[in-house]
Amino acid sequence: MTLSEKSAYLKGLMEGMKLDTEKNEGKLLAAMVDLLNDMALSISDLEENAQAVSDELDMIEESLDTIEDYLDDEDYEDEEDDYEDEDDYDEEEDDDAYDFGDETLYEVKCPTCGEVITIDEATLEEGGIVCPQCGEDLEFDEVEENEEEE
Repeated sequence: MTLSEKSAYLKGLMEGMKLDTEKNEGKLLAAMVDLLNDMALSISDLEENAQAVSDELDMIEESLDTIEDYLDDEDYEDEEDDYEDEDDYDEEEDDDAYDFGDETLYEVKCPTCGEVITIDEATLEEGGIVCPQCGEDLEFDEVEENEEEE
């Protein structure tokens, strides 16, 4: 029997006993039965919401498992192509497999908001950017390292 059914049963018992709801004891019992009914409905709603959240979490977990399996298979296939025998595997070679590029990056601090922005050579050559944090126009002058030292 659910909480809602039990609450309805108690209300039926009270009505069947023909309690006088004009007297203090009858008013108290009627108020308690109404309270129990409201609590049962609230708990029922909470249980439904908890079940819905649990179902959503299960679906997200399944999706993440699928993605993880896909990524693991892809990594395994890449390693398998590169190394026919496990004895040939070398961690240094694995690090070299990733091309981090030879691009020089610069960090610029916005004088207005203090945001640190990373820019590349091409952006530096353009002469400026707009700060993504505060919208301030930032201009760059290329200074040779020799000029900086003097």
